[in-house]
Amino acid sequence: MASKKNKRERTEPSLFGLGGGAPAKPAKKKRKKSRKKARAASGGGLMRALRFVFYWGCVAAVWGAIAIAGIVIYYGSKLPPVDEWAVPNRAPNVKIVATDGSLIANRGATGGEALSLDEMSPFIPMAVVAIEDRRFYSHFGVDPVGIARAMITNLQHRGLVQGGSTLTQQLAKNVLLSHAQTLERKVQEALMALWLEHEYTKDQILAMYLNRVYFGSGAYGVEAASQRYFDKSARDVTLGEAALLAGLLKAPSRLSPARDPEAAEERAQVVLAAMHDQNMIDDSDMTTAMAREPTRAPSYWTGPENYVADMVMQRLEPMIGEVKTDIVVTTTIDPGLERAAGESLKSALDANGEKDRVEQGALVSVDATGAIRALVGGRDYSKSQFNRAVTAKRQPGSAFKPFVYAAALEIGDRPGSVRNDAPITIDDWTPENYEKTYSGPMTLTNALAHSVNTIAAQLVMEASPGYVVDVAHRLGITSDITANASLALGTSEVSLLELTGAYTAFMNGGFKATPYLIESVKTAGGQSLYQAVPPAPERVLSPQTAANMNAMLMRVVTEGTGKAAQIPGWQVAGKTGTTQSSRDALFVGFTANLTTGVWVGNDDNSPMRHVTGGKLPARIWQDYMAKAHHGLKPQPLYGGGRLIEPRAAPPANYNDPKTLVELLGQLGEEKQPAAETPSAPKRRTLMQILGGG
Repeated sequence: MASKKNKRERTEPSLFGLGGGAPAKPAKKKRKKSRKKARAASGGGLMRALRFVFYWGCVAAVWGAIAIAGIVIYYGSKLPPVDEWAVPNRAPNVKIVATDGSLIANRGATGGEALSLDEMSPFIPMAVVAIEDRRFYSHFGVDPVGIARAMITNLQHRGLVQGGSTLTQQLAKNVLLSHAQTLERKVQEALMALWLEHEYTKDQILAMYLNRVYFGSGAYGVEAASQRYFDKSARDVTLGEAALLAGLLKAPSRLSPARDPEAAEERAQVVLAAMHDQNMIDDSDMTTAMAREPTRAPSYWTGPENYVADMVMQRLEPMIGEVKTDIVVTTTIDPGLERAAGESLKSALDANGEKDRVEQGALVSVDATGAIRALVGGRDYSKSQFNRAVTAKRQPGSAFKPFVYAAALEIGDRPGSVRNDAPITIDDWTPENYEKTYSGPMTLTNALAHSVNTIAAQLVMEASPGYVVDVAHRLGITSDITANASLALGTSEVSLLELTGAYTAFMNGGFKATPYLIESVKTAGGQSLYQAVPPAPERVLSPQTAANMNAMLMRVVTEGTGKAAQIPGWQVAGKTGTTQSSRDALFVGFTANLTTGVWVGNDDNSPMRHVTGGKLPARIWQDYMAKAHHGLKPQPLYGGGRLIEPRAAPPANYNDPKTLVELLGQLGEEKQPAAETPSAPKRRTLMQILGGG
């Protein structure tokens, strides 16, 4: 009985699971249920937490979305209606070209013409996309991935090192909005970026961006930047140069190669690495591009052609009015002559400037029509933009004497007429020769060749100062000239351009040629806005006077003060000029092909060291003109260099045309009407007839 009882006890479960038998299985089930309940309780807590987070996250998201929508709507409402949105026209560019179509300079707010992606080097858009917006062709104007990446990068570096704006957003900011760093501007920027992406293709957006973005040093757009830094078109930019341009966008002023070439190159290498990482270039391309020397750009535009560009801009608006579209201005400038002029002037000043105490110079070269073929306004445009060939007015010294002698010939004097080189006093003025010596009686030809001041002063008084002024103005001098005896020594100030232009009347056999620079103006599409029409040739000197003046001015070069200006094989005529204390020195001369004037001096009007017109200016003139005439067949000057001495003849009958024809025939000149010139003193009747006075 006992055993059975014990057996039952072992098999019956205890109330608390502690019985002596073996209530094992029921106990395990109990524990399992407990653990399940615990786990259920625990899992329920986690789920409740997750549900809590999810719920309030959704709530926050909804309210955040509402807030963002409200902000977008609020700031968007401040924008004009969408149908009024438009990308403004790019500021017009003025493309200035030489006679052969080669670029002289770009002017205007941008400083360069607009190029399509197909026109510019393919490396440029590649480099810009690689460093500025690698997902440009895949996002919709705003790039959430890029924004997230920028946020992570900035958090890692604990600062703003990377932006999340796309190229489209940057374009919207640059052309449609301000640059203010405000929430309002950022919201409006995003809205307009979306609009741009809807209205334009990706390539159009990228082209607009590249043609408008600032690259530093006053250059807007890739063409302006390429010309500014590399002196070539964006069409020809290399891989390394494109990387440099793309690198500038981060900090255009700080990274400009005109300011810090090393920093610009360091940034360019970052761009090249980015292009390599994105499989745009291979190892070889990257290595070659990284090996290039840093670009060292001048701090400002350089080259003498920029003086020409400035002249064009000064004269353009009076011709065509306000520039409202891209235009092309074709000038009269010969690019080869312009380069030669700049080289001749700069090399001479570099070699002689210090020892001769001369810092500046200018050169103008004009052909028979008045077209300016070369113009240099100073030694170095990057250091001084003042145009000494056009804007500056200085005393011409003895370079003014040809007008005095032309007046003397018109009133009846001859090349062989004799005057006495001796001390004279005119009112309170006593002119002196440069060497302060006197040679006694000499012909007018010799007096001009050796630049004798006393005889020039006598001729002024014989013709009258007023008449000499009339002759100078007739030939092309436009500045006011004081009509006194001292004008024989060129004491009235004139510009080098007008002085050189007036000499063309001698080269042309008595016909005036007014200097001009602009040949034509057209829109970028080819519409004509202006076409130069030179005036009909105006005779201002009689054929005899022009021929004799040429012969006399030739003597200046062959045996007088201008010997340094000789060009082998060519007849050269010209005149030297030196002002008091060598403050100015000039040589103005001509062949049958070109008339060229050269001036040297100092901007502060300080004296040079024994510089005369027959020295440094004549050498510069000769160097340039020898280059300009290289390979050309020599042509004689008008009159062939022969002095024409009229035979004694009875007084002519002014009203008898046969008499005039006979006289012209005796002189071996063309039978053509005489010049209409202001009246000269009646004591010179023959020359009045020949001069038309």
